[in-house]
Amino acid sequence: MIFSIIIFGDIGCGKTSLVHRFMTNLFVPNREKVIGVDFEVKSFNLGKQNIKLQIWDFGIEKRFKFVLPTYVRGARGGLFMYDITNYFSIAHIDDWLSVIRKEKRAEDWFPIIMVGGKADLVDKREVGTQEGRLIAKSRGVDGFIECSSKSGENVEKTFKALTRLMMLKL
Repeated sequence: MIFSIIIFGDIGCGKTSLVHRFMTNLFVPNREKVIGVDFEVKSFNLGKQNIKLQIWDFGIEKRFKFVLPTYVRGARGGLFMYDITNYFSIAHIDDWLSVIRKEKRAEDWFPIIMVGGKADLVDKREVGTQEGRLIAKSRGVDGFIECSSKSGENVEKTFKALTRLMMLKL
């Protein structure tokens, strides 16, 4: 099974580090930020299914945001990522979700998981776990998780949870 997914959210919230950790199981501090769109492919087994994820990482500055709808049309699911140490990064969730929802018809089930990144930085937290869950629920997304690309906590779980949701539609 092949699924295309998108990872979207404000610049600097850890999207590229999350993808890199998932792909290589390594954390690289101070990575260069993606200016436009980056693409990765990873194969893995989920139960008895062979899965191939095509991952589109949007390191979008405002001037590149216009390309997002094109990728949304071909994707089967998404991860909205924010930084738990930066309240401002979750403040734009409605803007991001409106772009997604404009491209998907009501009958198209497009699962989205809200991901709080940098969970290892608990002493710098600005968005509480419970607050994140409430925001996710109020926006009608299909899941919530916090993870750390640095420690690896919940990284694989995040991608597998989205994959399971996409498989439900089949």
